[in-house]
Amino acid sequence: MKIQDILVAIVVAFIWGFNFVVIELGLDSFPPLLFSALRFVFSAFPAILFIQKGSVSLRWIISIGLVLGVVMFSLLFVGMKIGMPAGLSSLVLQIQSVFTLLLSSFLLRDAPTAFQKLGISIAFGGIFILVFDSIGEGRSSLAGLCIVIAAGLAWAVSNILMKKAGRINMFHLVIQMSLIPPLPLFFLSFFFEDGQIETIANISLTGVFAIFYTSIVSTVLAFGFWGKLLSRYSPNVVAPFSLLVPVFGMLSSWVVLGESFNNWEWIASLCIFAGLLVIVAPPDVLNRIKSSLALAMQRWE
Repeated sequence: MKIQDILVAIVVAFIWGFNFVVIELGLDSFPPLLFSALRFVFSAFPAILFIQKGSVSLRWIISIGLVLGVVMFSLLFVGMKIGMPAGLSSLVLQIQSVFTLLLSSFLLRDAPTAFQKLGISIAFGGIFILVFDSIGEGRSSLAGLCIVIAAGLAWAVSNILMKKAGRINMFHLVIQMSLIPPLPLFFLSFFFEDGQIETIANISLTGVFAIFYTSIVSTVLAFGFWGKLLSRYSPNVVAPFSLLVPVFGMLSSWVVLGESFNNWEWIASLCIFAGLLVIVAPPDVLNRIKSSLALAMQRWE
């Protein structure tokens, strides 16, 4: 990759990582379902006016819009609202990579490699540590953790739908599918939340910033740049940069929100990150590491 493209990938990862801090701030101004609905309203307009009509099949727009837009984001926002910290949420949500591999194996007959199975085991080990820590005296609520994990599963389902859709323009898909979630989310907000009119009428500057950042910056701009990178390079080259998202998410939550992590959370985070790293690492790199370790063991003996 060219240096400028590497920098773009890092900036996009930072935008998405910092997005979790902004969500946390936004949840102080809005109930979660209303917040998610407003985010998609402003993701779709006015960007939809500049997207070529018919560039993505309607059935994929609707199905991905419902799964990713309605289910995944509502679960994420609700999970964070009821006690899942922003930094940990940015990491736990990446369990979607593990769920995607598992679903691909069952639904698409795309069996994971031995290294990917190892990565899955390591990542799930980290999740189990977080579960037991939240049952004890951890900072995250067990309900919030489980809901964010469910959001990761919904994201994985949307990844499978994207695979089934074939080669599509990611930026066009994100903008067009943003038309789908607002109505269902407003409907859910009407039944499960209250004070929506008062909230919007008395919106704070923090609330305005949260809507602007989550809709325009992290969706329209970030996905636009990410789509450009995917059009220039193989997904195998671009995808590993997504591992920086939880790194930036945890760092920014520490700097901005003052979040700290106990020993078990650090151990769990390292396990999850290590598992994800093994999953996305190129097989030839892992084989070289394996050979080097085997050679080192022979010399040690």
